Amino acid sequence: MKPFYLFFVFTFLLFAALQYNDPDPYLWIPLYLYAALLCWQAAKGKFYRKAYWLAFAVYGPYAVYKIFDKNGLVDWVTKHHAQNLADTMKAATPWVEESREFFGLLIILLVLAISYFNLSKRKTSGFK
Repeated sequence: MKPFYLFFVFTFLLFAALQYNDPDPYLWIPLYLYAALLCWQAAKGKFYRKAYWLAFAVYGPYAVYKIFDKNGLVDWVTKHHAQNLADTMKAATPWVEESREFFGLLIILLVLAISYFNLSKRKTSGFK
C-alpha cells in the first residue's frame, strides 16, 4: 500500500499547489494539505484514528453541502445536463466550480477511507 499512499501524497500536494488562483485558496490549500499529511503518515506506517475522524467530520459534510448547494452537483446534473467539467481548466460557471470541488472532496474521502480501513486492521498507534 505504500506506493498508493505516496501517489496520493504527491497528488494532493499538486492539487494544493494548483489552488493558488482559486477563488478560495485559503480553504482548499489546507484541505488538500491535510489529506497529503495523512497519506504521508500512512506511507510511514503511522495511523492516528482521531486525525482521520476529524477529516471525515470536515470533508464528509462539506461534500454533502456541495451536492445540494445552489450551484452544486444536483444543479450541474439537472439544470446543466452534466456539462463537461474538463472542457476547460477555467471554471467560467459556478456549477462547474462547485461540481469540481465536490469531486475533489470525493477523491479525498475515498482515499482516506481506504487508508483508514487498511491501517485500522493492522494497527492502532498514536492517539486513539
